[in-house]
Amino acid sequence: MRHGFWPLAFLWLPAGFAVQAAVRFELSAEPAVWLAAAAQSLVVAMPLGLPLALGCRWLWRLGHRGAAWTAGFGLAAATVAAGLFAGLLGPLALAACAAVLSLPVWIACFWLARGN
Repeated sequence: MRHGFWPLAFLWLPAGFAVQAAVRFELSAEPAVWLAAAAQSLVVAMPLGLPLALGCRWLWRLGHRGAAWTAGFGLAAATVAAGLFAGLLGPLALAACAAVLSLPVWIACFWLARGN
C-alpha cells in the first residue's frame, strides 16, 4: 500500500461527503449529474482530510496498525458528519473542524513516540 496512501489521503473526505449526500438526498438515479455539480466544492475538501490521514499514517508507522485503522474510520465518520454542519459556515470552518477532529490521533502519536 505504499503508493495507495496519497490517493486515499486526498479522496476519503470528498468521497465521504459524496456518499453522505447520495444517501441523504437519494441521488442514486443520476450520480454523474449531481457529482459533476458538486465537484468544485469536493475539490476544496480534498486537502482537508490530510491531517487525519497523516496522523493515522504516523500511528501505523509506530506499529499500532489496528489503532490506526480504528481511529481512521471512527474519526473519518465523525469528520464527515460534523463537516455537514461546518460546511454551512464555509471552507475555513470545515478546515477547522477537520483539524480539531484529527487532534486525538496526533496526541496519541506524540504520546506513543515519547515512549509513555
